[in-house]
Amino acid sequence: MGTEPAERPAPTLKRDRQVAMYARATRTLPGGTNSNFRAWGESTVYVDRGKGSHVWDIDGNEYIDLRMGYGPVILGHADERVDDYVNERMRRGVSFSLTSEDEVRAAELVCELNGWAAKARLTVSGTEATMHAMRVARAYTGRTKIVKFEGQYHGVHDYALVSVTPNPAQMSELGSEENPVGLAWGRGIPEVITKTIIPARYNALDVLRRIFEREGSDIAAIIIEPVLGNAQGIMPQPGFHDAIRALTKEFGALLIFDEVKTGFWFARGGAAEFFGIAPDIATYAKAMGNGYPAAAFAGTEEAMSVLPDKVSHGGTYAGNRVAAAAATKVLEILRDTDALDTIRRTGEAIQAGLEGVIARRGLPHVFTGHPSMFGVMFAEKLPTEYRGWADTDHDLYDAVAVGMHARGAMPEPDSREPWFISEAHARGSDVDRIVTIFEASLDAALEARARHLPAAHISEVAFAGSPSGQP
Repeated sequence: MGTEPAERPAPTLKRDRQVAMYARATRTLPGGTNSNFRAWGESTVYVDRGKGSHVWDIDGNEYIDLRMGYGPVILGHADERVDDYVNERMRRGVSFSLTSEDEVRAAELVCELNGWAAKARLTVSGTEATMHAMRVARAYTGRTKIVKFEGQYHGVHDYALVSVTPNPAQMSELGSEENPVGLAWGRGIPEVITKTIIPARYNALDVLRRIFEREGSDIAAIIIEPVLGNAQGIMPQPGFHDAIRALTKEFGALLIFDEVKTGFWFARGGAAEFFGIAPDIATYAKAMGNGYPAAAFAGTEEAMSVLPDKVSHGGTYAGNRVAAAAATKVLEILRDTDALDTIRRTGEAIQAGLEGVIARRGLPHVFTGHPSMFGVMFAEKLPTEYRGWADTDHDLYDAVAVGMHARGAMPEPDSREPWFISEAHARGSDVDRIVTIFEASLDAALEARARHLPAAHISEVAFAGSPSGQP
């Protein structure tokens, strides 16, 4: 009889300095970080630097970055074109609570690239952008309620934290498929606020129409990520966005495209251009600053007419020179170069390599999203909404992602987050290395599963400390 092959030793990362940093950080930072999403217990990564498509932690481990800061770094870390321009502009002063030409130019570019938009205001985070977009919609329509889709993330203000990312065990709390109920994400959100948010199911037009027929007279807007960014970029079914656009017009509500993730990634004009839809309002952040804290909300002349006289919007740092200069340079680069085509081609090359790896092992799988922002799900069929993600083999994916960290590539160790591909990933041997690392990690995860060995799950640590893990 043949002997069972010996288990292949898993690669190990240097962790001494990071474990010490975690102990130090937890004395002042809850969870040792400034965001629940980065709190991975003693596995928390503490970064030293980034360049191009690579990052290094404080122990000197190097990774090909597939998180790219959850989507801001579209050109690559420490891009000289952007950094040199920002450094030059910031020497003139950063924050005045007065308006600079940098702000005007950034707003002009947002509207130029998104041809349907007439006016824009700058903020410093996607959370602020969606908060203000909702307020503008309520003011313009004189109505109270906002429809949002299960599993979609619109920031961390109270009006956004409803039915965001429940874990598989919490799916039953979302209510029936025909009548979804709002699930507040974490404590501290007043019930009176959650009642102003109506959850709907992505790609379920029949449910959405019933919501409008029941409450349409009080619905100010639909807010939607054009793709389900919090479930690896699940795409809309054919005609879904057109039907939503028609429905909002039928009932006198506004359509808000939350393009914090998709804006300037899918096309120069974001998902609105990619899908051929003109919303009333859209929100932007992430890619527009290549890592600098730049954000904006934009809208039609009619929707934005409530500003400045009828709606409150402001902020000490809104339009600060660092953010405005970064947005100006990034948007000029995306407008004037083939960066987006390079990103798309690179994403397609990575997908092709992964396809070969998974197909050779006979595993059911599907790709989700756009080549610039995509995911791979181990499933027989492509999910069409967040509830469908729970039926995929996310345990296998998470084990593969954790294994990739040890081998030198860093996707988010949670199957809900897509891979982000930057312009910098086209350089060097990144594509081949990503595929090779994925292959080795997949084989190790499959071997561990066959031996009934426990797999490491950084994501379990992360979400135990996040609102979704609260009792």
